[in-house]
Amino acid sequence: MQAPRQKAPKLSIDCHFHIFGPFDRFPLDPGRAYEPPLALVEDYLAVAQTVGLERMVVVQPSPYGTDNRVTLNAVARFGRDRAVAVAVIDDSFDAASLTRLSDAGVCGVRFNLVSGNGTPVEQIEALARRIAPLGWHLQVYATGETLSDLAAMLAKLPVPVDIDHVGGVKAALGTGHPQFQALLRLLDSGNAWVKTCSYRVSSAGHPWSDVAANVQALVAAAPERCVWGTDWPHTHMQGPAPEAGTLLEQLFDWVPDETSRHRILVDNPARLYGFEN
Repeated sequence: MQAPRQKAPKLSIDCHFHIFGPFDRFPLDPGRAYEPPLALVEDYLAVAQTVGLERMVVVQPSPYGTDNRVTLNAVARFGRDRAVAVAVIDDSFDAASLTRLSDAGVCGVRFNLVSGNGTPVEQIEALARRIAPLGWHLQVYATGETLSDLAAMLAKLPVPVDIDHVGGVKAALGTGHPQFQALLRLLDSGNAWVKTCSYRVSSAGHPWSDVAANVQALVAAAPERCVWGTDWPHTHMQGPAPEAGTLLEQLFDWVPDETSRHRILVDNPARLYGFEN
């Protein structure tokens, strides 16, 4: 496990990672599109300590469908004082179920439109209206093309919208491409946030440095609504997986201003996910 040259600042928040297993206790959903690795709470804690991440947002992964038990168990083990969850639900969840999720530390709902086994996109608007009274946000993982098609609708939702993986716009398209411009317009609406964990949109592959211009453009456009996550354990990849420490070093290189980095790693996610500084 590679440590970064400089650890994250105090109270930094990892806004995107997944827990998988133990599989005998938390079996995978039969409808899953890929086989994830075993990635336990104790494994993640070693990563967080190495990188300097003190607080965390556990994101429900697609291989578990709408069975959020593994994610809620992780939040309980990390401790509610430093961990929250983004769950996956559908329109079968009643009001009592949503209240129980909120009580267990859920602060948002994820729509995964890339990996399969997710909630149908047609349910976004209705579920956004249902979660608004809870103070939750909506998280969207989409390709750049899909996101550009959805951007106008997402901008009008009654909840904040958190966009995964730099909006899914491939680096080779460039920041002037209509897909990236649609992402910028969505950010300009004031309703959207974006995760600057970027290696999944690299067109060149390892070491994923071709995404620098995308990240820098997003930080310039909305420095108050950019956040970051490790995306550990880097599932469903072709080629080598990144080290969390390397990804943090890239953020430091691409965003050299210390104040901006502190906003991305500490202040912004504290506001979005409801942590107290």
